[in-house]
Amino acid sequence: MRVLVLNGPNLNMLGTRQPEVYGPHTLAQVEDRCVEHGHALGLEVTCRQSNDEAKLITWIQQASATFEAIVINPAAYSHTSIAIMDALRAVDLPTVEVHMSNIHRREPFRHHSYVSQAAWGVICGFGIQGYEMALDALARRDVQAHTTES
Repeated sequence: MRVLVLNGPNLNMLGTRQPEVYGPHTLAQVEDRCVEHGHALGLEVTCRQSNDEAKLITWIQQASATFEAIVINPAAYSHTSIAIMDALRAVDLPTVEVHMSNIHRREPFRHHSYVSQAAWGVICGFGIQGYEMALDALARRDVQAHTTES
């Protein structure tokens, strides 16, 4: 299974941006862990990050030609982007939304995510471990799908 891991705005600042909220790890470290963990699960993981909503939408739209699933940390776009939600619905790939912090324990405007409405599952509050949890869930989903097809 090929999985696209997308990271939204300001996540390129991981490691220096609010480490008390997001932890000490850089985006490169997060991506390396995703690739390594995915490999251990038999998944091929590709990671991308953009601060540009249009670029994220384009990658989502193109995903169905190359990938079987998406892990997305839409960051602030979670709370504002109907367009990302619509793109995820349009491609109809199993999608797991990840947030490093627990968005429900933060400012009230962060409690609602449009992206959640298009996601198969949502993981928040576990730091970078949330990405690994998302990959674990997708790997199990794929195994279960193949088991029921046999």
